[in-house]
Amino acid sequence: MEQFRRIGEVFGSLKAIMVLQDDIQFNQNQCYLLYDMFSLAFDTIAEEIRDNLKLEEKNTKWKALEQPLKELHKVFKEGELYIKQCIDSKDWWAKVITSHQNKECIEFHIHNLLSCFPAVIEAIEMAGEISGLDQDEMEKKRLVLTRKYDMEWNDLKLFHWRFGKQYLVPPGICNRMPSVSREDRWLLVEVLKEKISSPETACSKNEQRLGELLIKKLNNSESLNAKLFPSSVLFGTKDYQVRRRLEGGQYKEVQWFGENFCLRQFMAEGKQIDSEVQTVLSLSHPNIIQYLCGFLDEKKKEYFLIMELISKDLSSCMKDNNGARRRILFPLPVVVDIMLQIARAMEYLHSQMIYHGDLNPTNVFLKPRNSSEGYYLVKVTGFGLPSVKNPPPRSSTDQMETNPFIWHAPEVMAEQEQGPVRKTEKADVYSFGMLCFELLTGKVPFEDGYLQGEKMSRNIRAGERPLFPFPGPKYLVSLTKRCWHCDPSQRLSFSSICRILRQVKKFLAMNPESDRPELQTPTANYCNVEAGVARKLSSDGVGDLCSVSQIPFQMFAYNLAEKEKTWESGSDVDEPVCVTEDPFTMLTSGTRSLYSDTRSIYSEAPPKKMLTTKKLPHTKIRKGTRTPETKTRTTSKPQVSKTNRNIPLPFLSPLSKGRRMVMS
Repeated sequence: MEQFRRIGEVFGSLKAIMVLQDDIQFNQNQCYLLYDMFSLAFDTIAEEIRDNLKLEEKNTKWKALEQPLKELHKVFKEGELYIKQCIDSKDWWAKVITSHQNKECIEFHIHNLLSCFPAVIEAIEMAGEISGLDQDEMEKKRLVLTRKYDMEWNDLKLFHWRFGKQYLVPPGICNRMPSVSREDRWLLVEVLKEKISSPETACSKNEQRLGELLIKKLNNSESLNAKLFPSSVLFGTKDYQVRRRLEGGQYKEVQWFGENFCLRQFMAEGKQIDSEVQTVLSLSHPNIIQYLCGFLDEKKKEYFLIMELISKDLSSCMKDNNGARRRILFPLPVVVDIMLQIARAMEYLHSQMIYHGDLNPTNVFLKPRNSSEGYYLVKVTGFGLPSVKNPPPRSSTDQMETNPFIWHAPEVMAEQEQGPVRKTEKADVYSFGMLCFELLTGKVPFEDGYLQGEKMSRNIRAGERPLFPFPGPKYLVSLTKRCWHCDPSQRLSFSSICRILRQVKKFLAMNPESDRPELQTPTANYCNVEAGVARKLSSDGVGDLCSVSQIPFQMFAYNLAEKEKTWESGSDVDEPVCVTEDPFTMLTSGTRSLYSDTRSIYSEAPPKKMLTTKKLPHTKIRKGTRTPETKTRTTSKPQVSKTNRNIPLPFLSPLSKGRRMVMS
């Protein structure tokens, strides 16, 4: 209840801020959309709590809600800070530079909201199953939940029609998402026109010239043939100054319009470089380093690209903070969050047919998130501009200097010996697997290896991989090993990796109390579940990269697939199967619902014991009579009596198809 109260405080602050909605300086329509989604989320939680829980049980049976609501509170707080920044008019021109190219400024907040909210809904349902003392009422709740998670809802349109509002994706919200960024660009053009033409604003000639160029750029934002701005616009600004040089040769930290940026400066010629520059300027995603503005000195053929400035990369962060034992640097939920943000960045780049080719810790930058203590905003860099030879800025480690190929896929190493290397999606996935290893262990891959140089390269191509030095989360170790598989075709896509990591985040949010979270295990192998989900989404025409509005459906489809896998495997459930002769009895005779098959630490299950079975003395069975009940105590594998073993599958009825009913 305390966490819900804190969310209410943030939402109340947002309501007060939105009284001044006409004063929002940047991305006004996107702020409206984000506020409306927060409003729907708060109202939905209130309604779900009212319908499923009892206030007098808040100190006992609401425990499942604490961590999911805590995660949701972080999302609300970050959204509130973003809207406050949009209202603040300080350093107005710098904010124009920062925001004009970003086509989806609130995508980061919407993604976090939609991927966090299913855990809240399921936690309320979990608490609702054990809420109250009326046994009949509790059984009816369970029956409703079994019908909600029936396989018939495994369809995108049916899900949106039936559960869209509950999961914050009703038609009205979904229809607004594609249009709000276009509307904000149009509003920014109007504000710029007013700013440079009004005598009250007293713009300098250089500011007026920059405003005119930005207006032209925004009016032709989809064209890749637009010319870069003249370099005189950049250097003619009165407060432009170079602060310091950064590592990498091409990079400087500069101050422009009161804000610090990174300036990438290089010389190049040819039509190819112009196309590459326009491509990187057109990219927009919250987890990639944003190229904001480009300038060109046509006489010298010198390019100046203004970029976001983030000073610390993952490599230097881990090197500075790791202890002598080199254990995990970040808590497991933070590690999973970093992995998901990297995967989302790579998913976006691959959707734009851009392959990185050099994904490693020096090309992953971290920025602390003010509203989420211990968490980071992750930015991937080092992609694009293949014609520019100088490497991106990095803080090289001894291991990287000695063996730079440790992040490269085996097939890339083989190509390096023969000539130019072709960048591929699966090679990037291999590099991501090596990143996951370092995040999970705090160790650089192969740093303990006794083979170095060519021998190590040969062994990697032969199938050698880093060894996990201590017990880790099996579901993440399994994901890492799939990413660095010897056969590229067996490696996952980044869309699949994102779906798996969202499920892992939800699993950790709903199972927060264990002293050793790395030893917890979901009821089904996520890599196996992903294979079925990916086929389902592909057959439905959803595609790999989809709108964030489809994330709740993908997580719902994961729930159904995970429960189906649990039912098929049998060994993942610790309680005996209850098979009776009456279908109605199966639903009402004190059985646990389908939803409870995915058990959490909140289940009041007894500890595991050795399998023992005690049977009553043999009784002769007459025709037309039932067998005496067999008394069993089972903790490892479900047991079914011989009498019921041969009951045909249709007996389980359409309602229970694809699920198992378990004794409570």
